[in-house]
Amino acid sequence: MTEVGRALEQIAQIHEHLARNEVYRGWRPVPVASSGLVGFAAAAWQSMAAPPLEPWSFVRYWLVVGTVALVVGCSEIVWHYARANDTDRRRSRQVIGQFLPALVAGALVTGALMRLNPALVSLLPGLWALLYGVAIFAARPFVPRASAWVGVYYWAAGGALLWMATSVALSPWAVGATFGVGQLLAAATIYWSAERD
Repeated sequence: MTEVGRALEQIAQIHEHLARNEVYRGWRPVPVASSGLVGFAAAAWQSMAAPPLEPWSFVRYWLVVGTVALVVGCSEIVWHYARANDTDRRRSRQVIGQFLPALVAGALVTGALMRLNPALVSLLPGLWALLYGVAIFAARPFVPRASAWVGVYYWAAGGALLWMATSVALSPWAVGATFGVGQLLAAATIYWSAERD
């Protein structure tokens, strides 16, 4: 390897090290807070539905709502990704890559519980919250340090929902309020930790 090749490799390593220690600024408070409001609105709308909820419709509904909230919350990331340079795009892929395994695990757990026994759906709000908390902790090297409190909130809420699974079974507020509060907390964290700088 030539001296120039070694120098370029060292520069690339320095850039990667600096990127690891820099807070990712792709998430913005307004889209994240908006995704929380989607959760509240969806819970309110589903709670007004006349017929009692059945497991399959409950899961389908919240998977659609979760997808919409994800699109809303990550909309600015997608917008900037299309216009960003290669370094910013790589950073966005790293952060999303940290979140993705927990979200895929949530989808797999959902499918497995529905296949095993639809009565187990009452466990899903708690499991979804726990896995979302895992996703936040996985991305913690890239997000503001105070995001750890958001992860702790999701873990505490997930544990409480699992503990009360029989009493809050198929409650729209078990999902909507949990994620609504969590996303508003995340938006506040992003604002106070990153945006005010």
